[in-house]
Amino acid sequence: MSEMIVPLILSGGSGARLWPVSRETHPKPFMKLPDGKSLLQKTFSRAASLDGVFEILTVTNREYYFKSRDEYQEIRKAHPGLSESFLLEPFGRNTAAAILLGAFDVASRHGQDALILAMPADHLIEDQESFRRAVEQAADLAKKGMLVTFGIVPDFPETGFGYIQCGEACDELGSKRVSRFVEKPSPEKTAEYVESGNFLWNSGMFCFSAGRVIEEFERHAPEIHRATLRCWEATVREGAMAELDQETFGNVPEDSFDYAVLEKSESVAVVPSSFGWSDIGSWNAVSGLVSPDDAGNRVLGEALLLDVSETYVQSEGKMVAAIGVDNLLIVDTPDALLVAARDRAQDVKKVVGQLKSMGHESHRLHRTVFRPWGSYTVLETGQNFKIKRIVVKPGASLSLQMHYHRSEHWIVVSGTASIVNNEKTMLVRTNESTYIPSGHRHRLANPGITDLVMIEVQSGEYLGEDDIVRFDDVYGRK
Repeated sequence: MSEMIVPLILSGGSGARLWPVSRETHPKPFMKLPDGKSLLQKTFSRAASLDGVFEILTVTNREYYFKSRDEYQEIRKAHPGLSESFLLEPFGRNTAAAILLGAFDVASRHGQDALILAMPADHLIEDQESFRRAVEQAADLAKKGMLVTFGIVPDFPETGFGYIQCGEACDELGSKRVSRFVEKPSPEKTAEYVESGNFLWNSGMFCFSAGRVIEEFERHAPEIHRATLRCWEATVREGAMAELDQETFGNVPEDSFDYAVLEKSESVAVVPSSFGWSDIGSWNAVSGLVSPDDAGNRVLGEALLLDVSETYVQSEGKMVAAIGVDNLLIVDTPDALLVAARDRAQDVKKVVGQLKSMGHESHRLHRTVFRPWGSYTVLETGQNFKIKRIVVKPGASLSLQMHYHRSEHWIVVSGTASIVNNEKTMLVRTNESTYIPSGHRHRLANPGITDLVMIEVQSGEYLGEDDIVRFDDVYGRK
């Protein structure tokens, strides 16, 4: 591909249908698949493998910046010369704002004619070569001023996807003008669409030039264009990262790219594609990635199944036994268990809604929580105490902070900790410990070249994560 093309990874959304693995603070793009790679890593790798790509731009929430950067690190090693940049949202505003901000950014740094390939972070594509050819075809159309979407040739009637009706031909390679978009039709209609051969699944992937998509926003979604432009003008890029201005971003109307622009534009083309696409939108889709046994069961982890058929079991470090059941989804994590009928997979999001309304932490947090400096795992919680396992990455440091309501005992399991405790600074080594009284300013850092592993015992009347006052933080948190 001779022209410049910048993949724009759209990494947002909670993936509520994939609870309990997907949570608000660890959403669907970070979910590990059976091969050990996350959906975000696979998307980044897929983009990096395209010809002529030298930069990948990611639009994501500010809270996911450090985790995303860590996810990319391993893959970036295989692509020397590849750079990455980020636009960080303070909160979600759907795909219209994300795509337009990406277009402003690409146009300002690479010019109006630079091509953009917009890709959701949480989709899976199996055939990289077919994907590459489809992108080349889309890029040729985008250079002619078209807004191009990728339509997936359907192999069964699926009511959970949007559909694209094809119009007249655009080129000799099979691309078509888009006649209309249909949002999640009825079962009767989906069967009719698939039978006709003239409808495609809407993949949510797009290709266009930066200048052309900006023009189409200005024409068809002027309110979004004006508000987003004000946000962009108020945003300062610092190197590879631009943190979007929160006040002006809050004034951007929330809408999807499809509704705001594609359904109104007269310059939309679709590239029919068969590259093994899946949006991994439910546990049924995840189960399809695991080979079945003779009874149609699929297992990821340890399971003992007696007289069980057509059941998916996923377990993290725990033996799951099932007897005499059929057509179930069983997903076990350290702090939550999902059991659902396979035909109710789409309803898992209702569980998340109920947990959220109850204020239950399991809709938001895992027992293991990732932070820019490493992670912590809650091992046990009781009356006025909490025990955590803390892992600090080499060279990383927590904020200088204070707690009003809890004291902390720190025991070093491996590595060396550099600790600030009020006016005192000390090194605490393996098998040594120290005590941080409530009200003391303190900081924990790892000066070593291997992970620092500690056990923290909290005690006090209130042990919530919001009992924290930060005085200084290298990650910009407040």
